[in-house]
Amino acid sequence: MRPIATTRSASGMPTGLLAVWWVVASEIVIFGGLLASYLMYRLSHDSWSEQAANTNTAIGATNTFVLLTSSFLAVSAHAAAEKGDGKKAARYLWYTIGGAMTFVAIKSFEWYTEITHGFTITSNTFWSFYYTAAGIHALHVIAGAFIMAIVAREAAKGLELHRVELIGIYWHFVDIVWIFLFPLLYIAK
Repeated sequence: MRPIATTRSASGMPTGLLAVWWVVASEIVIFGGLLASYLMYRLSHDSWSEQAANTNTAIGATNTFVLLTSSFLAVSAHAAAEKGDGKKAARYLWYTIGGAMTFVAIKSFEWYTEITHGFTITSNTFWSFYYTAAGIHALHVIAGAFIMAIVAREAAKGLELHRVELIGIYWHFVDIVWIFLFPLLYIAK
């Protein structure tokens, strides 16, 4: 028997789906404020282009490819869940988690390299924004992977397959945030 929270609806939408959209909306406020302040500061400080020139565009592009691939895998998991194939949905979710961990590993290597070259969060305001924005994003990647592991475990048993869509929505949001961060932090030099 499914818990009542998953069978009720609010505004014609299942409560779980509504909750995920509320989370995404609140995250848009957080990242929107961060990115807006970044843009306003960046436009008024020409020296930032010198600092941004020290970011590694190839690494940023690789991480973009990794996240976009993981997003495709999340869509594949949702498609399998829609067909009632929990084992296949779980397998795709684990592949998505692999993408998340690859992203974090690449980001860790990138940060290690930058920090050892003297570009730290206290170097200047650009690097403060860079590490804050990319760090908050990385925490969202880790949180998403953790939640996805829980959903995958249940999906493999054929349980709670509707949650595959919910974590997928969150995961796509995380990817969209990176689509904004990549050009701002790596390309706009």
